Amino acid sequence: MQTLTFNSTTKKVQLLSGSRESGMLLETFDNVPTVKIETNYYEVMQKTETGVVPVLRVPMANTNMLIQK
Repeated sequence: MQTLTFNSTTKKVQLLSGSRESGMLLETFDNVPTVKIETNYYEVMQKTETGVVPVLRVPMANTNMLIQK
């Protein structure tokens, strides 16, 4: 199981292996306006100079997503 944390105020995403308390940090993304919920995965969208592009997809089956303000 992995944990995806999206902070909607700071526009930051963290992906952890395991829980938020004991998980190891796998990825961090800044400038994230949204995390899209697709059919079988969460898609992290990052704002760049050329627009908003997808930078990460994680399967819903083994990912807990937390949304913070």
